[in-house]
Amino acid sequence: MDWSKIDNSPAALRRFLEEEGLAPKKRWGQNFMVSPGARSAVVTALGVRPDDLVWEIGPGFGAITALLVEAARQVVVFEIDHGIIRVLRERFGSALAIVAGDAVKTLAGESRESVSSGPNLVVGNLPYRSAAAIIAVLLETDGIGSRCRRMVFTVQREMARRMVALPGRKEYSPFSVLCALTGAVTHDSDLAAGSFYPAPEVVSSLVSVEPKPVDRGLLQLASVCARSLFSSRRKTIRNNLRTLESATGVAVEEIQRALDEIGIENSRRAETVEPEAYLRLAERIRSGRPSESPTPGEPSSR
Repeated sequence: MDWSKIDNSPAALRRFLEEEGLAPKKRWGQNFMVSPGARSAVVTALGVRPDDLVWEIGPGFGAITALLVEAARQVVVFEIDHGIIRVLRERFGSALAIVAGDAVKTLAGESRESVSSGPNLVVGNLPYRSAAAIIAVLLETDGIGSRCRRMVFTVQREMARRMVALPGRKEYSPFSVLCALTGAVTHDSDLAAGSFYPAPEVVSSLVSVEPKPVDRGLLQLASVCARSLFSSRRKTIRNNLRTLESATGVAVEEIQRALDEIGIENSRRAETVEPEAYLRLAERIRSGRPSESPTPGEPSSR
């Protein structure tokens, strides 16, 4: 098999798919990277070292994977498509570890299995529909974000802008808060539609995250606070307090005292509140929550 042609040519990849009885699946957002320059930008941004354990999400047929296998100690890929998994096994054999299934569900499970030796690096050409949920799991799950040196993703440009948005900007959201609290995020560059097959109808961007230490339990509660207070975006914080009460089990009066103590006026809107303030609010709520109050559930897709 001449993988150099398949990896770099939309026409060759299309013929390969036909021969294998496969096709890009829209429901899984499959747009395979066929540009050597784009792949080089991804791997360069990742900064692989010989002793690294690398996790790759959505490897496709292994165009980036082949570069990682040559550069890293071990590569683990997360893939949902069984047809692609079959091809990856034929291409890489025992040189590659494959975790089958929905990455949103399998990433946290894999972290529990290897929590003492979580990934040094994470990379993914992510499907647009589930990119936010995948990134959220990576950043919030102990054993992944807490141990990882760098994460590099290709995402829709609008999501890249959300990831780096500052308070007061229209793109600022609970997802922006999560990204700011868990690491330094950079919107590195945009990628031409022709870098992928099939070519997407939207602009893709390359983003990098350098995780920083954070209390994951506190982070999850801060995310609950942000999502609750953003629930009706145009309303003031005061008018969203009942939503936060429902999400945390903490009475509105106690939440208001917490807001007063950390200096957040309830006449403001959530979109004006800095990420660190959500973390302080979560810390104050956690320290004052009665022991019988329910713990907030796992954050959902942003």
